[in-house]
Amino acid sequence: MFEFVNMLTDMVVGFWLWIPAMIPNVSAAIIGKRFGKRKMDFGITWRGKRILGDGKSWAGFFGGACTGVFVGVIQICVAAKFGSDNYWGFGPFWSNIGVLFCLSFGALIGDTLGAFIKRRFGMRVGAKALILDQYDFFIGSAIITTICFPEFIRSNYIGSAHVAALISVVAMTYIMHRIVNVVGYRIGVKDVPW
Repeated sequence: MFEFVNMLTDMVVGFWLWIPAMIPNVSAAIIGKRFGKRKMDFGITWRGKRILGDGKSWAGFFGGACTGVFVGVIQICVAAKFGSDNYWGFGPFWSNIGVLFCLSFGALIGDTLGAFIKRRFGMRVGAKALILDQYDFFIGSAIITTICFPEFIRSNYIGSAHVAALISVVAMTYIMHRIVNVVGYRIGVKDVPW
């Protein structure tokens, strides 16, 4: 019973810590749709194809990433309010701000690289690309955060003690991505429901 409770706690904490990486993708779509006049690739083509396409704007990129950081700061304030000296896994104060930036900006760097890959394969903006659509932002945030803050990743997601946290984040990434895209499509923020 005690092991089950520990595993469940790891899963909840793992998801909690990854929220700043999940928020930017959603926020970028909303902000980019409203304010995204300047496209990230400036309309430039490479080998006859747009580099990123009209779906990626500077407003969406920075607005989405900053929204993820902002949500993470709220999480840290909540953790501090309830007396957690490591901010429920985010770590010491100044490094946890760095973690938030890596998770949030890493997510949108991954998403941007996903768009770049899709354009190289000749896929139009909004075309379905299984795995790449669901996990590009997860992979980007994981790589950037691992490079800059390996202790955060190791202490929360790596090793047999934390494998449940990693599994929960991978599973919830897919589920949340699907739900958010369907809702975004229905409210007119996204052009396609995937």
